[in-house]
Amino acid sequence: MTTSSRMYKFARLTLIVMFSLGIPATSALAHSMLVKAEPPRRAVLTKSPTQVRLWFNEKIEGDYASLVVLDVKKQPITDAKPTLSPDDQKSIVLPLPELAPGKYSVKFRVLSVDGHVVESTFDFTVKGEAQKK
Repeated sequence: MTTSSRMYKFARLTLIVMFSLGIPATSALAHSMLVKAEPPRRAVLTKSPTQVRLWFNEKIEGDYASLVVLDVKKQPITDAKPTLSPDDQKSIVLPLPELAPGKYSVKFRVLSVDGHVVESTFDFTVKGEAQKK
C-alpha cells in the first residue's frame, strides 16, 4: 500500500468518525491562514511603508517565522528579522528601510501553534512622484 493511499484511507476514516460523532469537519480540517496584510496584496502605495505586518487566524510560533521583502532583482531589502507582535500573537512585523519606487515581493513562512505551516508570496508597488500619472 502506498503512502498516499494510506493517507487517503486515514482521512476518509477520520471524516467518517467525525461525522458519526457530530463533529464539524471544517474545524478539524482548518489550517492557519493569512487574514490581513499591511501593505495589502497588490497595493500601489504613494509612499514607502515603514513595516510589513501580517495577521493570521491562529497564534504564530514567533521563533519559526520567516518574513522577507525582496526587490525586483529578488534581493532582500533588509537584514532585519520579523518579530511576533507584542499586542497580538497572531501577527508578525518586519520593519522596513525607506523603499525606492518599484515593485516589491513579500515572502513569508510561519508555523502556527497547532503545527501547520503557512507560506506564500505577494507583491506591492511603491510609486514615486514621476510614476503617479
